[in-house]
Amino acid sequence: MDQVDITIVGAGLSGLIAAREAKKKGYSVKVLEARSRVGGRMFNQITPSGGIIDLGGQWGGHTHHRLEQLTDELGLQRHPSFYDGKGVFIWDGEKSIADISIMPGEVESIGFFIARGLNINLEEKTSAINLWNKLLAISKTINPSQPWLAADAEILDKTTVSHWLEQNNASRLAQWLFAYNCTGGTGTGGYEPCESSILHLALGQNVAPQSGGGEEWLITKGAGEVAKLLGEEMREDIELSAPVQEITQTGDGLEVFYGYGANKSISSNAAIVAIPPVLRQKITFNPGLESEYRQFIQRSPMGTKFKVLAVYKEAFWREQGFCGAGQGNLKLLEQTADSGPPETSPGILASFVSGHRASQLNRLPDLEQRRLILEDLVRYWGPKAAEPLDLVVQRWIDEQWTTGGYTAFRTPGAWTGFGTTWQQPHGRIFWAGTEESTRWPGYFEGAIEAGIQAVDRAAAALDGGGN
Repeated sequence: MDQVDITIVGAGLSGLIAAREAKKKGYSVKVLEARSRVGGRMFNQITPSGGIIDLGGQWGGHTHHRLEQLTDELGLQRHPSFYDGKGVFIWDGEKSIADISIMPGEVESIGFFIARGLNINLEEKTSAINLWNKLLAISKTINPSQPWLAADAEILDKTTVSHWLEQNNASRLAQWLFAYNCTGGTGTGGYEPCESSILHLALGQNVAPQSGGGEEWLITKGAGEVAKLLGEEMREDIELSAPVQEITQTGDGLEVFYGYGANKSISSNAAIVAIPPVLRQKITFNPGLESEYRQFIQRSPMGTKFKVLAVYKEAFWREQGFCGAGQGNLKLLEQTADSGPPETSPGILASFVSGHRASQLNRLPDLEQRRLILEDLVRYWGPKAAEPLDLVVQRWIDEQWTTGGYTAFRTPGAWTGFGTTWQQPHGRIFWAGTEESTRWPGYFEGAIEAGIQAVDRAAAALDGGGN
């Protein structure tokens, strides 16, 4: 098909949802995907030992209504995340066996844990909690659609998280807590405290709050099944291994050129670009993007992230009365979580290496990386953690068509300097992808939301809302 109503660039969840919604409205679509598979950051596989693992995102929560509805439509089962039992918090080598907070980020919690159960100086805990609550107070003043209009927005956006912590005489525990939420604790994460502003961190706690329960359930066959089923549903409308290199708008239509050297093109009345902001710079737009928008996406790099999945014959930590939740100031792994099925076999622990630690780890040989990862897993969960059946390390920074994870963040000054261009269409080109959402960006819920909104905007431009 050389002519469609809407061309969609990217077959991640947001692009797939955009295609599905456009077809529901009666539009013809063509989805062009650079990879040889659909799903983007929604990607699962079965390990040699039979464990089902998600190499990208995996969790949902009670406010992820669109994702919940989608899994129901696709006939996929969900199960609660395993939180029965205590967790392990390690601070300066000392291990606390403590109760976890189902809603991390609550007033009296430190990360995943109820603060009173942690073997840390009371003054240190109180100081960290008070400073975190100060951030939450700022977050409540931010408009998710227009963060640049917040009170003192320019000051907040020029102040890095690390500088703000210095200004507030943050304790070591507070510094760790904020660093954890920058590198891995929010859907806007994957960055070091020196790399983004306190405005961006506060925005993240507004639109994707840790206290919002974003990790309450799992899709039993893996979240990647959602993308596979959507891809199968629309297989006739999707072309894989089809990277887009140019989009030219002429009059009421546009031409999309793709396939590097294959000399392929498709005409359409509108396009939805559903790829991370930084990857949009690989596409030549004619006419060119507005200068302020180009500046904004240049200030929207992907986070730095590895995902680590260890598969064991049994979830031995459950048998010992633990839920698999671990956190602390270890050198490599700041977090572990039970990522397994309701049954005890196999047992699966998910963990992450984030920020500068990930880039430093990436320079080491694979065997050395494995050794260091297992050392930290043993620190959390004892000798049995040293012998996984499978240890899978997904290096998102090595992915050509993602370049990082979980998601994009904004550098200091980006929101107040160029943020007004954030969601503005470029003629008949509209933006999707989880980063475009004002609700749960960085999560599957945000990806779905952004895909639907992009179709609504395209429909309004084409014919006032639908055929």
